[in-house]
Amino acid sequence: MEKDQLEAFRRILTKQLEELLSQAESTVTGMSNTKESFPDPTDRASAETDRNFLLRIRDRESKLIKKIKKAMDRIENGTFGICEECGEDISLKRLKARPVTTQCIECKTKQEAQEKALGI
Repeated sequence: MEKDQLEAFRRILTKQLEELLSQAESTVTGMSNTKESFPDPTDRASAETDRNFLLRIRDRESKLIKKIKKAMDRIENGTFGICEECGEDISLKRLKARPVTTQCIECKTKQEAQEKALGI
């Protein structure tokens, strides 16, 4: 992959990382500053449901942050854009759609078919 392409992906990944970290910070701040008391059980249940939903979203974002950091490490060590399964180049189209990917579309399709067959 060309150096300018790698730099473009580094910028994309850096921007995503900054946005996710900013959102995580605002969530932590918002949750620690909120000391709401709901006398109505329905209101309390609704607030708890909203809180749990937000925490699930942040958990998924936390996993994405780890993937972004690993992708940035792959840029640094020269393995970005190379499929971890077959060693072939991952298409630019796939990388643009999902810059954190570690597999080419063929290997990912095979993996998903195997998971489906196993009921995972």
